[in-house]
Amino acid sequence: MEIELKYSIDTPELSDEILRYSWILEHAESPLPEEVRMKAAYFDTDDRVLTRNNIAFRIRTEGSKTLATLKWKDDDEGISGLYVRSEINVPVSDPACFFHPDPEIFKESDEGANLLEVIEGKTLVNVFDMIFTRRRIRIDVGRSILEISCDEGVIVAGSKSEPMRELEIELYVGGREDLLAAGNILVEKYGLKPELRTKLARGVALLLKQ
Repeated sequence: MEIELKYSIDTPELSDEILRYSWILEHAESPLPEEVRMKAAYFDTDDRVLTRNNIAFRIRTEGSKTLATLKWKDDDEGISGLYVRSEINVPVSDPACFFHPDPEIFKESDEGANLLEVIEGKTLVNVFDMIFTRRRIRIDVGRSILEISCDEGVIVAGSKSEPMRELEIELYVGGREDLLAAGNILVEKYGLKPELRTKLARGVALLLKQ
């Protein structure tokens, strides 16, 4: 289960300021954020059956490792920037997965079996990519552990591209109330606006502009 808040960020300077905020540093496990270069490829069938069923199929490199991820909507997405989704992550070592992923990667799970039923043997094709740098810092607020990440990069769909910059606060351990409290602290301090679209939704919207 993935539970996170998303906020739009206007400038890289704001990202810097947030990651240096004294409240975050007081609770941080490390005084400096970890920086990871990421590239993500999102896949669907030609008739967009996964998008129509609120399913995301992604292959992403995170530094030196590569993960295949299957996500599906569990709750009302994007209300006040809160997203609740189920997900499965599987490490992959074959570089070809980044270009021609095998949907049977997830076949051992019930959700993977459902994926195979949904796509009905259709080929998965790359629909858009994201290339970005994530700076993240984990904080311990007593009952909960949260990860605060600032992402900055670009979404690429065919001949179209657009910049992407956002703040995520993800709940790793603990209660949703601590996640919401942390979001409220940063909203009060910086006047943040909820990001009402996932990265997937923004990539799909850019694809439709072709």
